Amino acid sequence: MKKRTLALMLSAALCVGMLAGCGGGDAGSANTPAGNTNSPAVTESETPDNTTELTGTVVTNGSTSMESVMGSLTEAFREVQPGIQVQYTGSGSGAGITSAQDGTADIGLASRDLKDDETGVKAITVAKDGIAIIINPENPVADLSVEQIAQLATGEITNWSEVGGNDAQVVFIGREAGSGTRDGFESITGTEDACKYQNELTSTGEVIANVASNPNAIGYASLSAVDDTVKAITVGGVAATEETVLDGTYAIQRNFNFIVSDSTELSDAAQAFIEWATSADAADLIAGAGAVPVAE
Repeated sequence: MKKRTLALMLSAALCVGMLAGCGGGDAGSANTPAGNTNSPAVTESETPDNTTELTGTVVTNGSTSMESVMGSLTEAFREVQPGIQVQYTGSGSGAGITSAQDGTADIGLASRDLKDDETGVKAITVAKDGIAIIINPENPVADLSVEQIAQLATGEITNWSEVGGNDAQVVFIGREAGSGTRDGFESITGTEDACKYQNELTSTGEVIANVASNPNAIGYASLSAVDDTVKAITVGGVAATEETVLDGTYAIQRNFNFIVSDSTELSDAAQAFIEWATSADAADLIAGAGAVPVAE
């Protein structure tokens, strides 16, 4: 009997010890902060990044000179915001400004600055375009003024000797009608519809190749495309470089502008595109398209 009683007492003591151990485990759980009890584990797919994914369509319309830049930007932006479609229509700078004014485009595109009577909108410069004046390396001419360049282009000056060169006929070479580079050159030099082209070519590469093969040729090309087969002259004593285009000292240049309403709020998609396109993230793309980025 005593043995049975002793066994029962030992059994009871063992149960009490086990219960105490379980209670200690519960106490540890009770010390977990209440705010974390329902928090799921953070996984890589749930970790937020710096980009908010958006959806929508952004309509852009305007300058044909900006086609290459817009092509590079819209293609790359699809990787950044795959839910946003950016549409581009090349209809000219004037039409781009009008489309921003009347709301038919989210963003107008203009390869010039706004005029005083173009109201209700504002310009955001996304890039600058430097247009180099190129001649054959055998030509001794090293510098021309904008006025002299215009006179050579329009046929007012027909012989290189009139500007310090050889006694030879000037051969003026340029791009085809509708080219953005041609539009830029003619608008800046004031020679619209007045140039006397011996050759009108369909690419910058062809212009460079023709000037390189003709000692008496002169032409124009996007700054980024110029190579050592031709000579880029100084204009008014200023060389064509990214630095002189950026600081405005090189004369034959223009702004590439986004034109937006100054009273109607942009959609989130349009705002996201503009912010990205004018950031340093897009600078290499703009340079690769032949323009000079303004963002550092």
